[in-house]
Amino acid sequence: MARKLGVRDLELQGKRVFCRVDYNVPLTGGKVGDDTRIRATLPTLRLLSDRGARTVLASHLGRPRGQPNPSLSLSVVAEHLSRLLGRAVAFSPECVGETAEQAARAVPPGEFLLLENLRFHKGEEANDPAFSSALTRLGDVYVNEAFGTAHRAHASTVGVPALLKPAAAGLLMDAELQHLGRVLERPESPFVAILGGAKVSDKIELIENLLPRVDAFLVGGAMAYTFLKAFLKPVGKSLVEEDRVTLAKALVQKARAAGHDFVLPVDHVVTVGGKDDAYRTTEGVEIVGDEVGSDIGPKTAEIFSARIGAARMVLWNGPLGRFEVEAFSRGTRQVAEALAASAATSIVGGGDTAAAVASFHLADRMTHVSTGGGAALEYLSGLPLPGVEILDDAR
Repeated sequence: MARKLGVRDLELQGKRVFCRVDYNVPLTGGKVGDDTRIRATLPTLRLLSDRGARTVLASHLGRPRGQPNPSLSLSVVAEHLSRLLGRAVAFSPECVGETAEQAARAVPPGEFLLLENLRFHKGEEANDPAFSSALTRLGDVYVNEAFGTAHRAHASTVGVPALLKPAAAGLLMDAELQHLGRVLERPESPFVAILGGAKVSDKIELIENLLPRVDAFLVGGAMAYTFLKAFLKPVGKSLVEEDRVTLAKALVQKARAAGHDFVLPVDHVVTVGGKDDAYRTTEGVEIVGDEVGSDIGPKTAEIFSARIGAARMVLWNGPLGRFEVEAFSRGTRQVAEALAASAATSIVGGGDTAAAVASFHLADRMTHVSTGGGAALEYLSGLPLPGVEILDDAR
């Protein structure tokens, strides 16, 4: 992909910047529960302020299905952002219309306005031309700092930048494209891909796109049981995508035929009888009876860690167990610690993987932790990202 025009390339003094951010953050008790995504935008916001931009911030929050929902108002995010920036952030109770337009016109140079939840209007997710046109009246230039939504062809990610020019990438967006692009364009060998999560079907395109680049795949999480069943290993009552068993076997055979290692778990931590407080570690690969695999076992974690220690580049997408439960977090934690301690370039996919690394307080020891789960997966799978492709190419 051609390098995109960046926010640093823009003339910003006195301009109204329509800046799409991803403030879709968890709320707890009417307050922001995790502000990682908000903090990730602060370098761009400070640059905009320092260069005298009049910044109009736009985001979605949750799934209000095109209807106003007070519990999903971004007003609490405006308050939280004010504290992070150390200055007042104005808030508009509307994201389009005269109220929003007046608020956007009133933003002084160097200051900020946050609009109400874009998804309170059906036009956002429908990429409605009229809604896109209404949003363009709030800015003079466009900046996308919401990599996590770049795989969605919505009004604020595709419709607005098609009309509002120039359209540039923010610092976070640019960093995501640079780091993830490095995996695809300049992989360093030995290159190891750690794949976890629930479903093989979510990772098919990723595996196929990485095949020419990766030296070894390390597979855990619930998706591993579909692969194990493909090779006739007992998996008990573990999650298996029955309609993907044949495909899973073909993917492994294709990888190995091309000279790439495809490493599956050799032991597991399993629940017994469907109860989280009844669990054991298997001696080998077999899972029997009504047992359900919930984490990779210690031998597997050691094998994975050794591979990581010998790698020069590691991509990790998908946790290796139910890391939210302490009893089933050890495999994911050990692999995260091995990656943090390694000298390899470490690229961590967003979503649950980023949450796992953050929960172990290891995020700052990774080369890059993506803020976009679905967007990162699609980008690494070789799929186009509408919210990126619509941005102007660098001059």
